[in-house]
Amino acid sequence: MPLYDARGKRNRALIIGVSRYQDPRLHDLDAVFANPDELGRVLCAPATDLFLPQEVTPLRPDTPEELTAALRTAAHEARGLLLVYFSGHGRVRRDGSDLHLLVGSSRVAQDERRVASHEAVSWAKDVLPRLERSRADRVVVVLECCFAGNADDSFRTHEKPVSLLMAAQPNRRIFSGTEPGGGTVFTRAVLDILEHGIEGKECVTFEDLAGELRRRLAGHTTPQGGAWVPRASKQNTVDDVVVSFATRELRPATPFAVRARRWWRSRPRRRLRVLTAAAVALALGATALVLVDRLRPPGSCPPAQELRLLTAPETEPTLRAAALAYEMSDLNTEPVPGEDDVPDGCRRTQITVYSAAKDQVAQGFAAADRWQGEAEGADEAPPGGSGGEATEPLYRPGPQPDLWVPESTVDYLQVRQGMAAHAPATLHRTGPVAFTPLVVGVPAARGLSEVEQAGSSWHAILDDAADRKLRLLRPSPALSGIGLMHTIGLYLADDGAPVGPDSGAPRTEVAERAESRLRAPGSQYAGSAELLCSLRPGASAADAASSGAEPDGVGARATAAPLVTEKSLADANLGHAVGNCPALATVPEKDDRYEAYYPAGVPGLDHPLIRVAWQGAADADRRRAASERFADWLRRPDGGQKVITAAGYRGVNADGRAAPPPTGSPLRDSRAGVLPDVGVEQYTAGQQRVAQVLAAYDTAHRPGQLLFLLDTSTSMADGGRIAEAADAVGRALEVLGPKDTYGLWTYPRPGTAARDRGRPVERIRAGSAGPAAGRKLLERLRRDDGGLVDQGAWMQEALTAALDRLRDSPAERTKAVVLVLDEDDGAGKRSAAAREALTDALAARPRIPVVVLATGRGGCDAAPVRHVVEGSGGNCVAGGPGAADTLAGLVASFGTGGQEAGR
Repeated sequence: MPLYDARGKRNRALIIGVSRYQDPRLHDLDAVFANPDELGRVLCAPATDLFLPQEVTPLRPDTPEELTAALRTAAHEARGLLLVYFSGHGRVRRDGSDLHLLVGSSRVAQDERRVASHEAVSWAKDVLPRLERSRADRVVVVLECCFAGNADDSFRTHEKPVSLLMAAQPNRRIFSGTEPGGGTVFTRAVLDILEHGIEGKECVTFEDLAGELRRRLAGHTTPQGGAWVPRASKQNTVDDVVVSFATRELRPATPFAVRARRWWRSRPRRRLRVLTAAAVALALGATALVLVDRLRPPGSCPPAQELRLLTAPETEPTLRAAALAYEMSDLNTEPVPGEDDVPDGCRRTQITVYSAAKDQVAQGFAAADRWQGEAEGADEAPPGGSGGEATEPLYRPGPQPDLWVPESTVDYLQVRQGMAAHAPATLHRTGPVAFTPLVVGVPAARGLSEVEQAGSSWHAILDDAADRKLRLLRPSPALSGIGLMHTIGLYLADDGAPVGPDSGAPRTEVAERAESRLRAPGSQYAGSAELLCSLRPGASAADAASSGAEPDGVGARATAAPLVTEKSLADANLGHAVGNCPALATVPEKDDRYEAYYPAGVPGLDHPLIRVAWQGAADADRRRAASERFADWLRRPDGGQKVITAAGYRGVNADGRAAPPPTGSPLRDSRAGVLPDVGVEQYTAGQQRVAQVLAAYDTAHRPGQLLFLLDTSTSMADGGRIAEAADAVGRALEVLGPKDTYGLWTYPRPGTAARDRGRPVERIRAGSAGPAAGRKLLERLRRDDGGLVDQGAWMQEALTAALDRLRDSPAERTKAVVLVLDEDDGAGKRSAAAREALTDALAARPRIPVVVLATGRGGCDAAPVRHVVEGSGGNCVAGGPGAADTLAGLVASFGTGGQEAGR
């Protein structure tokens, strides 16, 4: 990716370290005291080669005003790179929102979870607006505080390119300030990287710094015992920023122009006046004219018209990059005939890109009347349902879109089928903007011996995969267009014949045969990127188990064959970011990569662009024109197609069909493991075949019976864990099919003796149907932490009771326990008999998998969680962004959620 080099420019660094606090509830951070001076020394070192001493400001603020004033000054003075570094205490609300940076005079409330906002600095309200107004070309922010990862939830800037490095993932405290020696663990690692560089790198970029910190802190844990994982995020930029020119390689010379600019700017003003007096005198008139022209403020630009683009989670990064490139393109900044109200050079359109799972999008369009009302600011949804009760609000799909790019035409057909006859939204399909074939990723060390990589039928691939003892893993058809299209291919292209209008209905024996090879309850993910992330080398035992592999290392992982897209498989093979897994420093070794097999006749994804017209829109004509301009640019070879193909997608020819990948595409890299010249089939079989495939999928699966077991001890209030848990369980309830049943239990039981703390409370009876009761209970828990029990939660005893109850229920259903907790409070306090009882319950037949959502402590790596996952053959989801959809994907594979998930 392009690199931003700020050498010789007017840069500023504001290094904030708060080590002394007046509030006795906030312990002092002795190690933080050394951070500003040490970081300032490194930033001004010749090896770093970015900042002059007068450009670096160390700050130890006592009041919020000191911090915000210094931030305002630095943001105003910077023209090149603005670096803001904060070390100190951080606090969030109970729901994990509204991160505040604490200064010396900050105070916290009695429960130590709430902060007096007027005595602290709000990340969203105080810091981000000042960064947005900065005159710097690029902004880099580093937050080293507890809950730093929660800053990503409110990380929004309209135009300013900002890169954010967070010391840890969301809802995590960190060791910061009590370490021995000068400087904190995190900052000492940053100092070493900036001062000495990274092996094999000619400089240190923002992405390099984040990746190297993740590597160096991989052996450390947070105070709760969980993995310490720094996080990185960017807004309004796809390029990378150089943060140090230190290198362990042969260092290139600093360019002469940079040295000259730096020398000029580093001289005292008196000397500058003497040296330049003659030149100024001779050229005063011309210089004055130039300066007046250069210093004149740019013309005032009106706010750009916003278009909202909804897409699938896996295509969101690529379309966001394309939208940013379009906003800066000539097409979006030149005058448009008939629209003379926007001056030349101003952006006419701003495009907001966001994503939602397939079932959530279908829910949104099915209730388009409510979706439109909320987008227009209505306070309440219109009445609906029996008895005139208010309908449930639509908060999951996001705001109403102007443009929609689903993964395939099949998703579009499903949505059209589910829309009301008089819906206030009209969908206009304008054709594809990208293609990607569907593939089977076969571990390179276990290639199929009887079939070719391209042109073999699914029937032959299934037979050979069985002989090689490969476990085929698929994204959830309920949540993922990729999973649904793979299922269509499995059922309708079993013999290799293309899927078309003349394809017959799927045969029952074909569907059952395919599902018998794919049926690994609890192994489906919400998308192919998350599935590949769980299979990446170095994934935890819980990740390996959740992907269908036994938790015994790389050998077991190499038995998993994921059904994914060509683009996502190439990303995984090349070490690019996939799902929640960040990019790797190097390309994985060959034995850790996959070979792509292309089943014959299977349609690929065509990513159609859908224009959404909403009834009653006052600016409908202008919105349509803006949408059409963007759609045209997306298909231009010198416009959006450059961004799309650079990301690993196939482009679109003038005739609307897939184009071969161009030179420079990652698909052309020999290590990508794909066949870039294999063609892409398009889906032409219509909506009826989709409905038949989903019916066959439903028939091939037994109904599910799930028991949700939720920790409601008071520790779940920390960091908004109870709200995160309620959202995730609510999302899982959405994907249960009409034949599935569930129960919802909580633990511990209030007001009981210590030996009874593991006795769960049956809030919703096991075997219940319909999600309404579950939603009401979850809403009560979500609101002000209602119903939390002020005592420890003994997980092992509660889980044993849940497993025993499910095992005693009728056997004709697929059963699972969904366990949600932050930690097991009974460790070290229970009897050996209780531990043995859980071990026996996990191993008993029939085996009942346990899916764990681990919101705190060590996450999926905590010993009690690993014991449950490995003992039951279940899996684990770590808390954080995306956890709700990931859990829903796993839950969907336990029952019949495929056909009716979008109802």
